[in-house]
Amino acid sequence: MNQKSITDRQLKQVFRYLNRAMILSWRLGLGGWGNRADISGQIMVLTQTGRKSSRRRRTPVNYTIQNGDIYCVAGFGAGSDWYRNISSNPQVEIWLPHGWWAGVAEDVTGCPEHIYLMRQVMIASGFAARSAGIYPLTMSDEELKQVTADYRLVRIRRTLARTGPGGPGDLAWIWPLTTFFLLPLALYSLVRRR
Repeated sequence: MNQKSITDRQLKQVFRYLNRAMILSWRLGLGGWGNRADISGQIMVLTQTGRKSSRRRRTPVNYTIQNGDIYCVAGFGAGSDWYRNISSNPQVEIWLPHGWWAGVAEDVTGCPEHIYLMRQVMIASGFAARSAGIYPLTMSDEELKQVTADYRLVRIRRTLARTGPGGPGDLAWIWPLTTFFLLPLALYSLVRRR
């Protein structure tokens, strides 16, 4: 077993936990907060259908928007679960800070604009690219091509705006309910201390 596979496995485990927290924040209606390329990175939630289970799977990924299309990268390459899911069924949904859409995903790795688009996704990924040793603002095209050789570039074309239950913010009802119960307790505690 080589060092890279051990590192990839450890990174995947860390991302598994971080992804759960990110998805929960989106479901609580906090997805747009701090969603900035220069800090945390531009993050969307990609919903795809499991290739084996046929269940909905949600994965936070970094993205950029170019000419109306969404571009993201499978940083663990063709072996990424979400990438294999969209390869099996390209019908996806995406949660962005400014909306929720149905769309169609396709691998565009190797397209004529590949390096330009890869650079834009890496810039938009904030600290995630730098933590992987990728410095998109200073690397030459050839250096970027080498360090992202295993990555898969995916384009998502939005087909339909979505609304209703099951989208981002579906758990936002928790905030007023929590406030309704906790505010009286906090006030009671303050009064009791006096």
